[in-house]
Amino acid sequence: QVQLVESGGGLVQAGGSLRLSCAASGRTFSSYVMGWFRQAPGKEREFVASITRSGGATFYADFVKGQFTISRDNAKNTVSLQMNSLQPEDPAVYYCAADSSNYYTKAKGYDYWGQGTQVTVSS
Repeated sequence: QVQLVESGGGLVQAGGSLRLSCAASGRTFSSYVMGWFRQAPGKEREFVASITRSGGATFYADFVKGQFTISRDNAKNTVSLQMNSLQPEDPAVYYCAADSSNYYTKAKGYDYWGQGTQVTVSS
């Protein structure tokens, strides 16, 4: 069992930055692929980024365009998402998730989810 708690969301002006963090409980954090997803009102949850167990490889949605960076610290049981140049199309609830089966970009494959953190961008 893994419990995930996100933090770092909030209101930012267009072009600004936010850093989301996700703290995981349990001693098996390093055995999970970790991912970030987002869901805007009226839209389906979509993949944003994921990172392998060791942190040696990362994967991003096409729309990220180099704006976001995912990282993890297995010693601290945390995964982060640095978001730069936020745009009006980026607001959503952002979710941290843990994947034991290497789905990487598919939400259905993730086993554990956090409660989400709201990101709002003002123009």
